[in-house]
Amino acid sequence: MNLGDFNPLSGKRVEILDDEGNLIGEELRPEVLTDEMVLELYDKMVMLRAADQQALTLQRAGRMGTYPPTLGQEAANIGSAAALETGDWLTPSFRETGAMILRGVPLKLIYLYWMGSEWGSHFPEGVNVLPICAPVSTQTLHGVGLAWAAKLKGERAVNLIYFGDGATSKGDFHEAMNFAGVFSTPNVFFCQNNQYSISVPRSQQTATPTLAQKAIGYGFPGLMVDGNDLLAVYAATQAAVSRAREGGGPTLIEAQTYRLGPHTTADDPNRYRTPDEVKEREPFDPLRRVRIYLERKGLINDDIERERREGYEQMARGEAREAEAMISLNPDDLFDFHYAQMPPYLTWQKEYYHRILAAKREFDRG
Repeated sequence: MNLGDFNPLSGKRVEILDDEGNLIGEELRPEVLTDEMVLELYDKMVMLRAADQQALTLQRAGRMGTYPPTLGQEAANIGSAAALETGDWLTPSFRETGAMILRGVPLKLIYLYWMGSEWGSHFPEGVNVLPICAPVSTQTLHGVGLAWAAKLKGERAVNLIYFGDGATSKGDFHEAMNFAGVFSTPNVFFCQNNQYSISVPRSQQTATPTLAQKAIGYGFPGLMVDGNDLLAVYAATQAAVSRAREGGGPTLIEAQTYRLGPHTTADDPNRYRTPDEVKEREPFDPLRRVRIYLERKGLINDDIERERREGYEQMARGEAREAEAMISLNPDDLFDFHYAQMPPYLTWQKEYYHRILAAKREFDRG
């Protein structure tokens, strides 16, 4: 796929599979993206939805803290991360549960992170994924730094950086894009434009017609893709990854999708959008269109779908139990995980805390 064919100023975006599962851009489909691979990636999308629902259940039961659902953004998560190769890096924000799992992060660790444990950020050796980043857009700088380091070392690793539409209003985004453009770093900037930055609609983020066209000002390509089209997301990301790996520099991808759920479980979306708006978007569900396509190919049916979904629901419950078993109840964790070497003021606070605990125990003994 030629990225230059999708100049964002033209309004053209990458589309391969329409809302009813019809192939409308087969010429853009990479050869490697066979029907068997589409089925495999769809399977991961089903897994992600089950994992997401389990997280919501945990949060509602008071067993997990605030959680950002990925409902409606499964194709953007899975299709993009699947385009990476061994040795590449993934820099997530906070709504990339599926992408992180696909790149080797155990689901139990993602649950553990949202349960408030520092150990949820300790990934297995060899998993090239940075920790979840809740601060908006700061991870863009980290991802560019990693890619710059890889280039200086002569490595062929590409760094895929995720962020939302709201992040494009931050100074970190500008600095990361500018540095990447000047030094031609092997980055793919992947914007999950779900139309809302918490309660702020896309229309209030920027005066430009698209987010993708911001790349032009930094000297590299930007393109739009139907973010609910699994095949299109994969094709666009693969093309951008290949370009970066061959020394062509960065690319900005704006995946146009929609957040069907709340920003996080602490959010009430009914305060800033109507239920009718959400209902109008439901037919664009990314799982629905891939399911229709695979059904027509005879690769999936109701029985297979039910079996897989139930299997993943059981898996997610098991991962949740393992995560809860890993939670540390040691209050020292509040002090021990801020710095590699604890500064004097935290050392004093920790000692003071232990003196208070000792005094309380003495008091309780009478």
